[in-house]
Amino acid sequence: MTHDPLSRRRLLRAGASLAAALPFGLAANPGRAWGPGPGAPFDPGPLCRPVAEAGAAGPLRPIKLAWNANAICTASAPVAKERGIFAAHGLDVEFVNFGGSTEALLEAIATGKADAGIGMALRWLKPLEQGFDVKITAGLHGGCLRLLGAKSAGIGDIASLKGKTIAISDHASPAKNFFALLLADAGIDPEREVEWRPYPADLLNLAVEKGEAQALADSDPRTWIWLKDSRLTEVATNLTGAFAHRSCCVVALRGSLIRNDRAVATALTRAVLEGGHRVHANPEEAAEVFANYGGKGSIADLAAMLRSHTHAHAPVGAALKQEIALYGDELKRVNVMRRSTDTAKFADRVYADVLS
Repeated sequence: MTHDPLSRRRLLRAGASLAAALPFGLAANPGRAWGPGPGAPFDPGPLCRPVAEAGAAGPLRPIKLAWNANAICTASAPVAKERGIFAAHGLDVEFVNFGGSTEALLEAIATGKADAGIGMALRWLKPLEQGFDVKITAGLHGGCLRLLGAKSAGIGDIASLKGKTIAISDHASPAKNFFALLLADAGIDPEREVEWRPYPADLLNLAVEKGEAQALADSDPRTWIWLKDSRLTEVATNLTGAFAHRSCCVVALRGSLIRNDRAVATALTRAVLEGGHRVHANPEEAAEVFANYGGKGSIADLAAMLRSHTHAHAPVGAALKQEIALYGDELKRVNVMRRSTDTAKFADRVYADVLS
């Protein structure tokens, strides 16, 4: 089935709406982060306008966006949908929920079952190394992965995990990939000096409670809620140390959409980024929207999670390619990606600039 592409006039209107939403000078420099720098005041301006006010003409373009409705890191998508941001960019977005299976989500994009998706870079980079026809177009934010330790087992820092068991959802999980990096940085061999033991994601805390594991590694909202248990302590997050200003969640589009309908690819990427700006500007509103899509946790908890993430950090262009290459170098160190991979060329291959 073919769709009418966005008209040039509608795309220019969407671009004008976006320019009003960006901090001064951002649109002219696609190599920097999409948002204020660390510690800078956030002033996004009008994030979007109702369709009637924006003057969008013609029917909205149907788009399927793959996501995980259980993952609060994807909150920018429902916010963009419920607050009219997608419509303001000429898009009628249908969500396709893939639950906890990021690999299935990525495959759906690559095979055309979905047009785009939101997911974790540390889950996607390995499959992308293997050649999926999917391109990353923007980073969304940092934060949302947490490593929690049992106080009774004396787990209080990364060094205390040597010789211990860490409960994870699966061996390809972004939490395992990330915290393996921190272990390696601390001089602990993440393959030989730590045991990673998989459990159903919702039961990781029970594995620690029963003493089968001394720590767990997973993502919000689960880890945030489990941290309320006074028997657990937060050992590290993916904003720890040098990773404080790194994005973890990304927007990715199928390659054929970018090649054949670039205007739509541009509009979709911009709309998701505007949704992320709105999450940063009003986490309480975003929490309410996400909760209506089945998000676990109270509104207060969900808003606190969103505030703890860095939704003002949304890199594009050279800034994002640098982050992808850095992750690639780090994943090579822990034997997730091939040692022979040229990560700079890899970043060039898997990133698509649809905003300049």
